[in-house]
Amino acid sequence: MARNAHPEVTRRRILDAAQKLFFTKGYEHTTMRDILDELGDLSKGAIYHHFASKEAILDALCEEDGQRMKASPIRNDDSLDGLHKMRALIANSVTDMPHMQLMGEAYPTLEDPTTLAANLKAWRTIVADMFLELIDAGIEDGSITTDYPREAAEIISLLTNYWLAPTFYPGTQAELRHRVKALALMCDSLGVPLFTDELIDQLTEGYAAFLGSTESHIGEETQRSGDGDGPAA
Repeated sequence: MARNAHPEVTRRRILDAAQKLFFTKGYEHTTMRDILDELGDLSKGAIYHHFASKEAILDALCEEDGQRMKASPIRNDDSLDGLHKMRALIANSVTDMPHMQLMGEAYPTLEDPTTLAANLKAWRTIVADMFLELIDAGIEDGSITTDYPREAAEIISLLTNYWLAPTFYPGTQAELRHRVKALALMCDSLGVPLFTDELIDQLTEGYAAFLGSTESHIGEETQRSGDGDGPAA
């Protein structure tokens, strides 16, 4: 059939339709039937030919998003030193609303231990390696002075992706900002003065927005956790 002549086009349509629904209805409230209805002219078999599950679609969207962020031209901007490249990359990430929205839908899936373990490994290796590359560049150009480049890269990667996420550490927006400032002090003490006041504000607002972390929302999450309904600490 004509629609099968270009499977990459069909795959792209499925991803676009799913992302639209994930952003409007939420990942948890979107079904494969919803995606099929959104597409209109594809069979159930056509969707499952490309993706075995809704989870596989989300994984593919996150993979694409990750590749897009890694390909940022900031990394090759010769007008920036290593330190300012790191600041620009983090600012670009937390102010990129499609990226933050997608992360907001993906983070609840990390309640699955296998999925969380895979992401922790990626944060410890792939993402940390990207930060290490920039820290090494900063050491070379003089913008960074540290005796702990690998450790700093791992701390920045793991704490920005895990410790700052209200999905795992609920709190008010003020408490979130306090954690960001604590991370800033850690980085300063390691010789990587990454976090300016502006970047602290951007991180706080970005995480609060993409996780729906208003004080009322986080208060509900905290109450549920306190009632014993959440995962054990």
